[in-house]
Amino acid sequence: MKVKIEDRKNIKDSMLLAGVLIAIIYWILDSIFNIFFSSEFNFITQLIGPDLYNVYIRLTVLCLFIIFGSHAQSSINKLKQTKDLIREGEERLKTIFDNVQTGVVIVEPETHIIVDINPAATKIIGASKEQVVGSKCYSNTCPEGQDQCPLTDLEQNIDNKEIVLVTDDKRHLSILKTVVPITLDGRKHLLESFLDITEFKKAEEEKAKLQNQFHQAQKMGAIGTLAGGIAHDFNNLLMAIQGHTYLMLMDTDSSHPYFEHLKGIEDHVKSATGLTKQLLGFARGGKYEAKATDLNHLIKNQNQMFGRTRKEIVFHEKYEHNLWTVEVDQRQIEQVILNLYVNACHAMPGGGDLYIQTDNAIIDENYCKQYQVEHGKYVKISVTDTGVGMDKDTLQNIFDPFFTTKEIGIGTGLGLASVHVIIENHGGFIDVYSEKGKGTTFQTYLPASEKEAVKEMKLHEEVLKGTETVLFVDDEDKIIDVCQNIMKALGYEVLIARSGKEAIEVFRKNQDSIDLVILDMVMPEMSGGDTYNKLKEINLGIKVLLSSGYSINGQAREILEKGCNGFIQKPFNVEDLSKKIREILDQ
Repeated sequence: MKVKIEDRKNIKDSMLLAGVLIAIIYWILDSIFNIFFSSEFNFITQLIGPDLYNVYIRLTVLCLFIIFGSHAQSSINKLKQTKDLIREGEERLKTIFDNVQTGVVIVEPETHIIVDINPAATKIIGASKEQVVGSKCYSNTCPEGQDQCPLTDLEQNIDNKEIVLVTDDKRHLSILKTVVPITLDGRKHLLESFLDITEFKKAEEEKAKLQNQFHQAQKMGAIGTLAGGIAHDFNNLLMAIQGHTYLMLMDTDSSHPYFEHLKGIEDHVKSATGLTKQLLGFARGGKYEAKATDLNHLIKNQNQMFGRTRKEIVFHEKYEHNLWTVEVDQRQIEQVILNLYVNACHAMPGGGDLYIQTDNAIIDENYCKQYQVEHGKYVKISVTDTGVGMDKDTLQNIFDPFFTTKEIGIGTGLGLASVHVIIENHGGFIDVYSEKGKGTTFQTYLPASEKEAVKEMKLHEEVLKGTETVLFVDDEDKIIDVCQNIMKALGYEVLIARSGKEAIEVFRKNQDSIDLVILDMVMPEMSGGDTYNKLKEINLGIKVLLSSGYSINGQAREILEKGCNGFIQKPFNVEDLSKKIREILDQ
């Protein structure tokens, strides 16, 4: 600390005054002494100086006393300045100690007793200074050092070491701790400083979780594209197999020895179709036809059908009384429920209890951030089993395609993967809670809708026929051959086109007689979307039924929104095809 100019002047004046005063006192005392011992009593003479020698001595003494007085005064002033600097330093350190946001604790190293603590540390610990001072340091700031102190007993270096701090209300916080030795009042102490990084760690974990979700989305997208392509081609093959089987069954009596084999082929096609639907469930994120739906009604129907085949499972159902509607593809949500039930049954091979519950839920913005969905109203479906449960490693992988804990031949690993993508594609999300040996709960959230639930009309199971003219457009001969024969068997006149360009030419020539166009979405050169636009230019009132081995993707949804009359996914059976055709033609 530098001394100001005014202070220097005051110090100089004080030193000079002290020296002069001491010298004058000496001069007077010496004069008095000479008066008593001199033969000539003359005070004035003695005061001035009886001789030149005596004057020199007095002047010398005067200078010495001035120098001594100056030095004494300087030493006193320096001592005073040092005390002021020490006091200011202590005040500055106390201000820093009391106001720094890092927790600081002073510990006596032999007894591990806390002798002082700053406000930041008491705030982090959650206790007053009086409560903490006098306690053992490891009771809060280093609980793992209760038996052996890392620093004093184990001689470990503690510099920004991450440890756990236990608060007064028994919460566990992550802190970065540093310990250094210091000397206070001549005694050795330890200065422990720590910074609460709990929120920082949570933010890092959240960042890692989001990165994992991003990589998962990329992986799912790549696998979905591959799976979608495979499913599309496989659905076309199944369409041909199913169509030819139906045509053979039309000419085969039930007493024929091949009749049961043909029915078996149909059943196997249905099983294979279920597999491709699971592939399409997370391929391209497609939805079919979304409708405002009462999930209570949908789940009750699903429980009745599933319960008939699983007598060893006891269902416990609890439904929200005024459940909000959701706008969903009902078949896909049925598939979600079915896959969750099948997964639960595999977790309870000897039987058990299955709890199904629906609830209205309002999800806040903070909770939605981790799932990257909009906050607001949701409908929650909870499916809880009493099965074997899952460990953390299994939980992290359950939604990965082809990941399964089941034996070969029992599971494909597609069920939960398709569940995840279907729910995500509907704008929802899934929470999973599970412990080994304590069962599993899947909580599925779907955005609520303001629309009223659409009441489903029960359709008859018979094949519906007609006499209208249909233009069938597809680029694969095997599909054309079988579908042409099927529609002829249903009574329709059939025109064929093997590409978009050919479809436009055929339609131009026969537009007055064509009542319906069944249009494949995926074709070379001209896509189904471009073909649809050209057909609408020729005749705005044309009726079109889209057909594809894919589920409804972005382009198909766009065409449906433009006024296309319907969508049917391959492989479709004759009953579904006949109903779709009649539904559109009878509008």
